[in-house]
Amino acid sequence: MDTQIADNELRYQIALTQIESIGPSLAKHLLEHFGTASGVFNASKKDLLDIEYFGNYRAEKIIRFNNFTAADEEVCFVKKHGITPLFINAAGYPKKLAACTDAPIIVYYKGNAPINQTRIISIVGTRLPTTYGKWLTRLIVEELAPYQPLIISGLAYGIDVTAHQTALDCNLQTVGVLAHSLATIYPAAHQHIAKDIIASGGLLTELSSTARIEKFNFPKRNRIVAGLSDATIVIETETKGGSMITANLAFDYDRQVFACPGKITDKKSSGCLRLIQTHKAALLDSVSTFIEALGWAPIATKQIAPKVQQNLTDPEKTILAILDHQIPVSIDEIYLKSMLPNAVLAGSLLNLELYGLIGALPGKTYLRLLG
Repeated sequence: MDTQIADNELRYQIALTQIESIGPSLAKHLLEHFGTASGVFNASKKDLLDIEYFGNYRAEKIIRFNNFTAADEEVCFVKKHGITPLFINAAGYPKKLAACTDAPIIVYYKGNAPINQTRIISIVGTRLPTTYGKWLTRLIVEELAPYQPLIISGLAYGIDVTAHQTALDCNLQTVGVLAHSLATIYPAAHQHIAKDIIASGGLLTELSSTARIEKFNFPKRNRIVAGLSDATIVIETETKGGSMITANLAFDYDRQVFACPGKITDKKSSGCLRLIQTHKAALLDSVSTFIEALGWAPIATKQIAPKVQQNLTDPEKTILAILDHQIPVSIDEIYLKSMLPNAVLAGSLLNLELYGLIGALPGKTYLRLLG
């Protein structure tokens, strides 16, 4: 297709998302009727009114729409910044998302990972996870690595960013779904990892470059996280919040949902337990349970590059060799096996925790974190 013709059609596609009172479902109905976005705008009022239940008010909104300047500016923005707009009836639009009734008409994608992959998993959870929750996220992603799924999350603090970072550490592709435009990164602390994600995965949003960061866009974003994926895994969450929204949407989309159990007294496990109790999520007690449910076989994997652990002292290396990433090890056992003086042991444990190499659990026990 000629570039000028393509840009002109993109102009209409973007404009279609900007018409007041024309949501995704109605826009899809218009596209089914007229074939293209330009066809919608070039339709006569009579043609629009011939559509059942469309009505004069919405027809007038289309006929009188005159804000093409904003659409033209968006076309310039995506071309300048290497962003790929994916329109819902185009071949590159995420097929799993397109199957959802409330899928956005257009999404903006910046990255290298193919968005239409056979195996796509969403991993979500609280922004304030426990050490156990972060450890479990790392464990799950690492054990999924032989199956080479695309890991989806929301680039938020906590479980989201842990899932993204572990995917990068394991040479898995990962996509962050944003609740804001690609003109910025929120939270700002995640700008560095966002660059890494773009290099070996991608960032995706439904919002144009001029959209402000608004609170109401975060719950809306969750339908994309759920809709992109074959299955959603919830690590830790309370009974209210974005992770529960994502899980419920995935359930409504007839996707598989899995929740990790926790203590009944742990508030951060209450949402997971609720999902299991109400039969909206299967209990995830191991990655093998998850793999069996999806019927996956391993794929030949790339070599996983371990994190470089530079400048560790000999006592710190000794402690790392003792710790297991699956079973908590008590400080007494570490002391007996390491034969380190108490002061050296305490200082080394603190350093390793600050490096993000180990996690402290209740009862003076420690786990080696993955990576």
